[in-house]
Amino acid sequence: MWIHSTLLATSLLLGLTFQASLAAAPKAAKNKVIVDPAVAAKDVEYQIQGEYKADCCGAQVVALGDNKFRAVLFDGGLPGAGWNRGDEKAEAEGTLAGGEVVFKGGFEGTLKNEVLNIKGRGDLQKETRKSPTLGAKPPKGAVVVFDGKARAIKGNVTDDGLLKEGAVTTDKFGSFKMHVEFRTPFEPHKRGQGRGNSGFYIHNRYEVQVLDSFGLEGAYNEAGSLYRFKTPDVNMALPPLVWQTYDIDFTAAKFDASGKKIKNARITVRHNGVVVQDNVELPKGTGNGGRRAEVPAEHIHIQNHSNPVRFRNIWIIPK
Repeated sequence: MWIHSTLLATSLLLGLTFQASLAAAPKAAKNKVIVDPAVAAKDVEYQIQGEYKADCCGAQVVALGDNKFRAVLFDGGLPGAGWNRGDEKAEAEGTLAGGEVVFKGGFEGTLKNEVLNIKGRGDLQKETRKSPTLGAKPPKGAVVVFDGKARAIKGNVTDDGLLKEGAVTTDKFGSFKMHVEFRTPFEPHKRGQGRGNSGFYIHNRYEVQVLDSFGLEGAYNEAGSLYRFKTPDVNMALPPLVWQTYDIDFTAAKFDASGKKIKNARITVRHNGVVVQDNVELPKGTGNGGRRAEVPAEHIHIQNHSNPVRFRNIWIIPK
């Protein structure tokens, strides 16, 4: 199993604090955008949002703003940890009132004090998963692109040492292996491409999409996708403000002496340790990148779609 999970430690004091904050349940501010996890920890909607698990199943609860939520119930476990694309799942909608969220739709359930009770299934406990490659150290020979300072990348850095969206490597790369860690913001009122949108644009032609796709289908324009070309094999998106990883193995297109392409590019992507793109052949660039002629080497861009996505621990091993 590529991904492992750890249960959140819940003390009596934290439980009472959580219950009290739910009881208050003020109406959420419109269009809130939270980048700081410490600020989000005090937000009622963020406290509720997350992953829940029991032996029988797993669930992802997504905040939609205005104290409304959507829950996705997965038979066998959470995505990448017991549930795979195509397995049974169900969805329900819920609203926070009186200290608990009541879900109705594809299943019935209630959520209170970090316990999601599903009718006919029992209690699911809240848990936090972490990528097994989180904090991976650059091996000998790796190009350290960003380690809290802009080593081999042009971009802006926050006061607490995180790279902002909208950056480009100073070096050009052909074939390579790449490790990167990213964190999407908490934007419960936004939808689709307006929610934690960025991406890694390899050679400025092939994009591995970054998006807050937690609890979504895993479409061809969502997290882990090769943008508008291929969906991820499983949607491994974790909740916003949780650090996530991409481990990318890219083989550049090959050209003969005349510049004619003789071999297509290929890519493997692990999202939070799980293979979501397995040695996929790329006949051309993805999305708008397909309009540009391919090259043997180029810069890597981190896209800016005006969403405050943060990055850290980026390193590349040229092949």
